[in-house]
Amino acid sequence: MTRYRPPSPKGACYITPEGEKALRDEVRQLWKVERPTVTATVHEAAKNGDRSENGDYIYGKRRLREIDSRVRFLTKRLEELNVVSHIPSDQNKVYFGAWVTIENDSGEESEYRIVGPDEFDLSLRKLSMDSPLAKAMLGKRLDDEVIVTTPKGQQSYYITAIRYNEASVL
Repeated sequence: MTRYRPPSPKGACYITPEGEKALRDEVRQLWKVERPTVTATVHEAAKNGDRSENGDYIYGKRRLREIDSRVRFLTKRLEELNVVSHIPSDQNKVYFGAWVTIENDSGEESEYRIVGPDEFDLSLRKLSMDSPLAKAMLGKRLDDEVIVTTPKGQQSYYITAIRYNEASVL
């Protein structure tokens, strides 16, 4: 038996303008603020002599590798992303960037925004377009039924509202 695992499929290459700004801000924060601070700490720790037992030096070098890796990943990812900054002409249909209100069979309503995989955050009600629920909602219209297969079985929802935030989409 081998430990080989095939690479996970890449997420969709779409992002909202807010998501792109957040990723660019993260790169700027890491490169312009955090990296120089950690570099200075490592430089000072290196002056102290024996580096093999110097925690500041060891953990600082590790943090520098983490920062460089994250900056490299974000830079490459930003190059391949497509920023979706327009509102679709048919606003009665669910597209990328839409705020969708759904209602389950119990009458409970939830609202989600369909965003790219790089910016999803369920605590902010942002749902990745690669998720099963978002995939089921894309292309649907108001009052359409959405059926999603979950580990608990099939669940059905009804789309009760679709809106596109004018202020956030350029």
